[in-house]
Amino acid sequence: MLLFFLEWLQLSHKVPAVFFYASTRMMLSAMTSGLLTIFLGPFVIKRLYALKIGQPIRYLEDCPLLAELHGKKKNTPTMGGALLLFSILLSLFLWMDLRSPFTWILFFTTISYGLLGAVDDYRKLRHKSAKGISARKKLLIQALIAFFLGSYLLVPSVSSWAEKTIHLKAPIAKEFSQGKEGKKISTKEYINRLYIPCKKTPFWVFSTPFFMMIFLFFVTAGSSNAVNLTDGLDGLAAGCLVMVAYVFAFIAFLSNHIELARYLQILYIEKSGEIAVYLSAVAGASIGFLWYNGYPAQIFMGDTGSLSLGGVLGTSAILLKKEFLLAIVGGVFVAEALSVIFQVLSFRFRKGKRIFLCSPLHHHFEYKGWPEMKVVLRFWIIGLFLAIIGLASLKFQ
Repeated sequence: MLLFFLEWLQLSHKVPAVFFYASTRMMLSAMTSGLLTIFLGPFVIKRLYALKIGQPIRYLEDCPLLAELHGKKKNTPTMGGALLLFSILLSLFLWMDLRSPFTWILFFTTISYGLLGAVDDYRKLRHKSAKGISARKKLLIQALIAFFLGSYLLVPSVSSWAEKTIHLKAPIAKEFSQGKEGKKISTKEYINRLYIPCKKTPFWVFSTPFFMMIFLFFVTAGSSNAVNLTDGLDGLAAGCLVMVAYVFAFIAFLSNHIELARYLQILYIEKSGEIAVYLSAVAGASIGFLWYNGYPAQIFMGDTGSLSLGGVLGTSAILLKKEFLLAIVGGVFVAEALSVIFQVLSFRFRKGKRIFLCSPLHHHFEYKGWPEMKVVLRFWIIGLFLAIIGLASLKFQ
């Protein structure tokens, strides 16, 4: 929105060009969302307390020790994700280019996953239990969201209709591995390609959009649910989100610069700087949220925040063609999700035997006697190392 104002102002006044740079808007969006989250935090916490939106205590039957350890958190307000999303979306409208398809793709992802999480939180609070939307229904809704995203990105007739009716031009890319000047590829072509870290050329190219649609669902839903599972200790998910969001914001910035993309032999994705601006807002809001979510937490993000921000990370990885890199940089989220999957499979097929003392993984260490803050800090340290490895992979290819 401010870009439109600055462009209008430029017709009659001299406006510094720095305000149009993606790098400047990345910093401004992070500051906007972060400071807004900090300043609005007390008001939101007070209102949630007044509405008696307290966190339901889980694991009462399966893990009584954790129920005892987390009993003091019972009345801590949840649904703080609404504060996160408000700050992030305000940054979107202030600092992003509203003519970019990436702006509206990320807006749609945030709103759709945010609404899913809000309904899930509401049901848990209404029934005063840990049960919200069933896993089957949640996956069905996430599949529907992936279908809408995939239809725009993978079906040329849909993207062409969007361009004609709402003037939303589909993103294009350039691949530099086949020549110095680069080869321009369409949205469908570049989305159908898969790249793995440390390899310049595509690892795999899907022959039909159907299989890529399934993969898109797997990445977005998997990322969304993995962040949701990680959100179990004070500050754990928010701190990890900061690192992953900033790594992908940096990659999006590099992909938006044609000379840097050529030098690093990565895809040049037109206007991917808008993804960088948005992910900077995500990181900034997460830092601001840690002001109140750090131990001992005054507020929890709930499914409203975790499902939505996880979905944003997965969608950004799809748009930047860094799906496998997300699995590395977001290794903490992956480990948390796998611990739940393995625990469920072991319990079902090994006659009630468990691999972990309690899942997700962070609760396993709590059950072993680690203090909550020690678990959080060590997971943050692991996340930081994984972020460094992810950035280093850009040079080792």
